[in-house]
Amino acid sequence: MQDKLFLPGLRKLKRLVDGGFFGRILSVRGEFGYWVFEGDWQEAQRPSWNYRAEDGGGIIVDMFCHWRYVLEDILAPVRSVQALAATHIPERVDEQGATYPATADDAAYGIFELDGGIVAQLNSSWTTRVFRDELVEFQVDGTEGSAVAGLRRCRVQHRAMTPKPVWNPDLPATEDFRGQWQEVPDNAEFDNGFKVQWEMFLRHVASDEPFPWDFLAGARGVQLAELGLESAKEGRRVDVPTLSL
Repeated sequence: MQDKLFLPGLRKLKRLVDGGFFGRILSVRGEFGYWVFEGDWQEAQRPSWNYRAEDGGGIIVDMFCHWRYVLEDILAPVRSVQALAATHIPERVDEQGATYPATADDAAYGIFELDGGIVAQLNSSWTTRVFRDELVEFQVDGTEGSAVAGLRRCRVQHRAMTPKPVWNPDLPATEDFRGQWQEVPDNAEFDNGFKVQWEMFLRHVASDEPFPWDFLAGARGVQLAELGLESAKEGRRVDVPTLSL
């Protein structure tokens, strides 16, 4: 599934990229996550297997597949990954009320190098409390402008409208930094992302309409997750080789 590409915020971000809004894209910063309760005094809102590596759990396995297609379909191919994985909560409580050791990563801090010298820094965490407008946000900075895209909203600041902030450690900040950005209009009706992609796939199967993703696209997502785990385990930057049939 490439469902994140059909979210309104990312569709608006893609529109900006295709329209040349950013000029030369320099970097991407992404924050995803929320606090998943440990399961003791409040029931966890994710299944316990997510926190057991032996059962296929871990946030790198879960999220790096998504980051692969988000980066590649909107910005540029991924050429390397450097990841730091952490298990911040070492013990959790399962659905039956039994305590178990968390053997999988519950947070991952990744740096990805993309074609064109673009640097992406993406944090993924089930051990963070949300101080953002949405559960996931991406800030893309370019020579001509910047954008912040979430699940639904996307805001921009063009070069010509960029203020000149000055840091003074002796005075409190008085600027409304968020108010200096402009909202990107919808300009379209946005349906459920999963529904839109499934309909595209079914039309491809039934009527041979074009569908841009094949099994190799899925393999690239799994590849990046595996290389992220390798990078975290070995503590080094890992190149991402091109996959081919």
